Amino acid sequence: MTLSFWRYAHLALALFSSIFLLLASVTGIILAVDAVQEKTLPYKAENFNKITLGETLPILKKAYPEITELSVDYNQFVTLKAIDEDGNDVNAYIDPKTGKALGTPIKKSEFIKWITSLHRSLFLHEAGRFFVGVISFCLLLISISGFVLVLKRQRGIRNFFSKIIKEYFAQYYHVLLGRLALIPILIISLTGAYLSLERFNFFMGEEKAKPVKTELSAKAKTTSIFKTTLLSDVKKIEFPFTDDPEEYYIIELKDREVEVNQVTGAVISEKKSPITAQYAALSLDLHTGRINGIWAVILAIACLNILFFIYSGFAITLKRRSSLIKNKFKANESTFILLVGSENGSSFRFANAILKQIIDQGHKAFITELNKFTAYPKAEHIIVFSSTHGLGDAPSNANKFKTLLEKQNQEQKINFSVVGFGSKSYPDFCGFAIEIDQLLENQNWTERFLDLQTVNDKSAVEFVEWAKLWSAKTGIPLATTPSLYNHIPKGLQKLMVLDKTPISETEHTFILTLRPNMRTKFTSGDLLAIYPANDSRERLYSIGNHSGNIQLVVKLHPNGLGSGYLNALEPGNVIKAQIVKNPAFHLPKKAQKVAFISNGTGIAPFLGMIEQNNTKKELHLYSGFRMETPTLMAYKKFAGIMIRKEQLDNFHVALSREAEHIYVMDLIKRDSSFFVYLLKRGGVIMICGSLQMQKDVEVVLNELCTANQLKTLSEYKANNQILTDCY
Repeated sequence: MTLSFWRYAHLALALFSSIFLLLASVTGIILAVDAVQEKTLPYKAENFNKITLGETLPILKKAYPEITELSVDYNQFVTLKAIDEDGNDVNAYIDPKTGKALGTPIKKSEFIKWITSLHRSLFLHEAGRFFVGVISFCLLLISISGFVLVLKRQRGIRNFFSKIIKEYFAQYYHVLLGRLALIPILIISLTGAYLSLERFNFFMGEEKAKPVKTELSAKAKTTSIFKTTLLSDVKKIEFPFTDDPEEYYIIELKDREVEVNQVTGAVISEKKSPITAQYAALSLDLHTGRINGIWAVILAIACLNILFFIYSGFAITLKRRSSLIKNKFKANESTFILLVGSENGSSFRFANAILKQIIDQGHKAFITELNKFTAYPKAEHIIVFSSTHGLGDAPSNANKFKTLLEKQNQEQKINFSVVGFGSKSYPDFCGFAIEIDQLLENQNWTERFLDLQTVNDKSAVEFVEWAKLWSAKTGIPLATTPSLYNHIPKGLQKLMVLDKTPISETEHTFILTLRPNMRTKFTSGDLLAIYPANDSRERLYSIGNHSGNIQLVVKLHPNGLGSGYLNALEPGNVIKAQIVKNPAFHLPKKAQKVAFISNGTGIAPFLGMIEQNNTKKELHLYSGFRMETPTLMAYKKFAGIMIRKEQLDNFHVALSREAEHIYVMDLIKRDSSFFVYLLKRGGVIMICGSLQMQKDVEVVLNELCTANQLKTLSEYKANNQILTDCY
């Protein structure tokens, strides 16, 4: 079956049942908490599961002259109805080992009765019970369809609990919690549906639902049931009225009802409970959690998850629908056609940004889904923006494109370009986009305009590379600032400013220290994304982990949006930002020798990596500054401490505005033999700072590689021996 079938089925069922699931979940949580609270009452005897009827019945008969009934509830509290030696009626919880009364049976409060009625039947009696059964069945189908969607997302059952690619909060936790809560929710829904069906004798008629008398074995007729039956297996015992042997005990067990000789304990007759009644009892136990406090807690958590799934499911749906197609021009009059394949709407975000810019430049452009491909009589360019789903499959709005492409033939030659979106965490990276690119190339009416371009994890930086190529070739200017293709993410975390060093006429760089949330996980080399104007303009800064706090080094630029915003902060201020994981620029785990190269602002992640170098890797820090400043003196002091702790080998400084005018590139040339040896031995060079510094450093490194007959710089980059994080 297609992915879209499962997705639409999942959504339709959720829409139909959401309000009722909301009620059922809230009431279910309350009832589960009530079940747990009952377990805390002190009415259960110690080692209850080892007590036999032969032990407790003589004790009770001795303590009470007349006993009517004994019952054991799902909490394993023993209730006795009798008359004591003083002639008083007794209806109490008792200790089956001593016969001592422990307390008075507690009736459910009116509130719990009200909640129970709402949960079972919505106050609609039999009709309500039937409707609740339907909702339970819907929940079962929702669980099954959700399970199938996760299987497709994770590429099979073997990867069911593998890492989830985090796109945004609602999507990530919808899948994560869905996997964890799947079994409890399946049990809740299945037992709820069964109980409703059983209520209406769906499985058998009333006559067949009655207990069935069975033939007794010779052993049952002679063996005392009192010695072999545990009190924990008993539901109720009706005591004989007199000592006459012709008067019998009637004992109701979990699976049968027996008449027992009060003298010998031999079974006189036996009636088996119908299997449906046993299933109903088991379903009730599993559905309510009444037999086990831990299971009741699990059920309460599962109900909480259902509430979250209602929220997150609709959040995902709204996010997918947020990228609605809005066209200013018709398809048959447009010269630029943008075709989009997207599973969750993110590809539309990029395509719509390009559409707006093309129209703003005075051109007629049209955007639509790949599944709506048709003939375009005036088209000169077709641009495809498509993601990939599952095992290199088409997104749900692009699964008909190949068929449509075979049927539709354009009358004129049209240039085509394909941009693929995907995640390198999956082996079929941009698989569907690659397939589209090849299909279009084989059409007799197409001409390749650009080679296929791919974008990993919705990277605006990588998307800009395509925009530059396309813009340069068409002459239509497109924005090349990554932040313009990013939306301000929701759920930014709050960070408190702990410290900020001052700037002066000679010191234009400051160090900012921020305290993150205790649950925030980050490491040196990750990025801090801030939105200083509270709009889509994003600023990224490389960060270091300094004693668990975020530390970044910022150069104040005249009229700088990000640097001006950060420089205006004072200790105690709180800002909103997000940490962007940057695993490609973390301290390498395997490499034992690493050289850090930075200019002033790029030093922050390296300071954190040095501080975290508990394994004492061989680290060398090369940094370029303009002149000696108090900040540089602080770096030198820090480096001295780290060198004594053997967490840093040396700190090389280049001062470009001092007398000798030394740049960091000069330090690399000076220590060329070290860098050659480092690359030959599998060491790593990490570069952080300005793009211009990176280019200058790479020129020097390329010269070293050529002069010493080493591999090319691109080969070392591909081998992750040269890592860069420059802006």
